[in-house]
Amino acid sequence: MRTRILAVAALLTPLVFPVSAAAATATAPVSGGVFYRFSDKADIYRYLAGKFTKTSVGGAGQFSASPDGKKVAWVDYNSKLHVTEGKTDKIVAKNAIFGAPCATPVWSADSQRLAFPMTGTEGKAPIGVVNADGTGAKKVGRTYGVCHLAWSANGRYLAGYTGTTEGVHLLDVTTGKTRKAAGIKLANHVQSLSPDGRKVIIHALKPSDEGGDGVWPSYFRPTVVDTVTGAKLTIPVKGTLIGAIYLRDGRLAVRVKGASRNTVVVLSKSLKPVQKFAEPANVRTMGLLQLL
Repeated sequence: MRTRILAVAALLTPLVFPVSAAAATATAPVSGGVFYRFSDKADIYRYLAGKFTKTSVGGAGQFSASPDGKKVAWVDYNSKLHVTEGKTDKIVAKNAIFGAPCATPVWSADSQRLAFPMTGTEGKAPIGVVNADGTGAKKVGRTYGVCHLAWSANGRYLAGYTGTTEGVHLLDVTTGKTRKAAGIKLANHVQSLSPDGRKVIIHALKPSDEGGDGVWPSYFRPTVVDTVTGAKLTIPVKGTLIGAIYLRDGRLAVRVKGASRNTVVVLSKSLKPVQKFAEPANVRTMGLLQLL
């Protein structure tokens, strides 16, 4: 298993893209982001309002950036969960799974809480939730879906794929109950959930595909699946799709491969394009972690 650590850099260059006045006022445009690439350490760059903010963390690739891009959660070699913000680093939990690159922590939509897979018995792993300052720690249930956890913006559902890649499981953090998502046989990445937890963005696998080593993918062909019916959503964006993320308000941001630079197209809840921007050429081979 490879244990390469991911590094991050970000810069967004807007493109002209006509939208209706109603669409423009209904939601704030995406104006920054966080990207990453493989390196010997995780260097994370938040870009917003023309400024870069860099955060470097250790560990072996088990990290995630908060939705506001200001904080980074990561797991060290002693199973301790850290939150790093600027020059401040704080251990917020001491029983996180370590050694499985896919066992990454995930932030709540308001960047105030973390969910993470905990050490435990074989099979269903316990999931912990803790505030970003280390207070309020609790267990919210057990699930088979511990890999690349995603958290719905309404705060209720966590989704992750199994370590064997055999499906995606959802955990209701209010009841502790779990269920297997319909329509997903094999997957080795979960990127995000729709705000209500109904739809999940994954990298679906064919039986002949390699399962991979569990590190964050630099890019992937996104598939959007209704976790209740198993229906697959048709993404109305042309080109080679290499990623997608649900924004907090339900918009769907889709990353499209380019010859010299990639493009991100933002769709409304009704899947109408409302924004489009180009990434700079130097992040073309990097992975997309967050949009701001």
